[in-house]
Amino acid sequence: MDAYDVVVVGGGHNALVAAAYLARAGRSVLVVERLGHVGGAAVSASPFPGVRLSRYSYLVSLLPDQIVSDLGLRLTLRSRSVSSYTPVERDGVHTGLLVGGADTAESFRALTGSDAEYDRWREFYGAMARLAEAVAPTMLEPLPSREALRELVISAAGSDAWRWVFEQPLAETLEEVFTNDVVRGVVATDGLIGTHTSLADPDLAANRCFLYHVIGNGTGDWRVPVGGMGAVTSELARVARESGARLLTDAEVVSVAADGVTAEVVCRHADEEITVGARHVLAGVAPSVLDRLLGRPARPAAPGAQLKVNLLLDRLPRLKSGVRPEDAFAGTFHLDETYDDLETAYRESASGRLPTRPPGEMYCHTLTDRSIVDSPTAHTLTLFGLHTPDTLFADPNARDELVNRYLAGLNRYLLDPVESCLSTTNGVPCLEARTPQDLEAELAMPRGNIFHGPLTWPHGTGWGVETDTPNLHLCASATQRGGGVSGLGGHNAAMALLRA
Repeated sequence: MDAYDVVVVGGGHNALVAAAYLARAGRSVLVVERLGHVGGAAVSASPFPGVRLSRYSYLVSLLPDQIVSDLGLRLTLRSRSVSSYTPVERDGVHTGLLVGGADTAESFRALTGSDAEYDRWREFYGAMARLAEAVAPTMLEPLPSREALRELVISAAGSDAWRWVFEQPLAETLEEVFTNDVVRGVVATDGLIGTHTSLADPDLAANRCFLYHVIGNGTGDWRVPVGGMGAVTSELARVARESGARLLTDAEVVSVAADGVTAEVVCRHADEEITVGARHVLAGVAPSVLDRLLGRPARPAAPGAQLKVNLLLDRLPRLKSGVRPEDAFAGTFHLDETYDDLETAYRESASGRLPTRPPGEMYCHTLTDRSIVDSPTAHTLTLFGLHTPDTLFADPNARDELVNRYLAGLNRYLLDPVESCLSTTNGVPCLEARTPQDLEAELAMPRGNIFHGPLTWPHGTGWGVETDTPNLHLCASATQRGGGVSGLGGHNAAMALLRA
């Protein structure tokens, strides 16, 4: 029986980060991946000819520069030229809020009628920037206590910042700080990506999601990986292999046993069953999957709540507002995401109904990175739908109906219907939609939950990777401070072993 210092179950980007750190420290490491490639949800794919889409994950914010530097990753992460655009129709007149360009102040003034809301915006995000700068370094260290984190945040950003994010529902913060429904919605969306909750829920699930969306790398900047998301995991795989880790693909783990001192992992590979010994096991899978591998009753999986639609366009559509499409789609295009829109869609979806006007966010990565398409004129457009929990897709017609509602919602703001801009292959429009059920089937992600469960606060004890068995640790999105393309789960699991 082969034996390793560490066996990593699952080959997602966090698993590769952990493997690279551990192998560079001289540990023998085996990564076992069910699919024929590593990368998990952070991969590129070619659903249409001549394009290499970031099929599931699509942007990078939480990946710290320290991990990139430590591992010598050869990556280019580009900032987008515009932060966001939100189209608005009032009494038949089309306008919108453009954030991040040279005319941001004027855009706020045109929308709200004064400079007051923009002043509030700058004050709020100034506080969030100071909070991010203070909190981000703690993400690569053992968890601070809640009191220590509170003192850190208040010292850096003030007591209001702590209260806004950590103590009161995001809805209360938005209503306290901002007055405009559109502006409130733009801020609110960072609390709802992949999270099905009301902004007013006292559980503060939206607050935790918001926190992780604004603290990435100490700036909160969401960047586009040049070459697509597959470039990120290709680099991680290269470094892990060159450091001495073995990456075994097409190998499905069927059981894990760990007693605190030794461990065994059994997998099927090339039509045979292989048993591998280990001193430590890192679980790069969701908790309910780990339960099954351990022979335990699986804990309930939290629902996933997103619909991702990938499109290939021959050209960008023109907007009724007159804003240049190269500006409108350069950042995050907010579709039906006012504060009221978001809460209405939540109530509808929570009652089991498809949102009448489903909110979503759109990204055109080719405006930042042309390398992912072969055509000099084609563009990718990715829509990430909010408030679409997995339970809605029990209806086999839900996927197509939601896609139609999203396209109709977008077309309300366009001079050119988006369907007229779609590329075709053999007469078939270049459009694919991925539901939570697709993520479960393709990535073994229970209920399609991209965070592997509810997001947790970045305070507590230990590294946030520990389980009830001393030589069995989590290393993926289910870790405390996990979620997103961050590498944090992998880094912290590796540090938990190396610094023990």
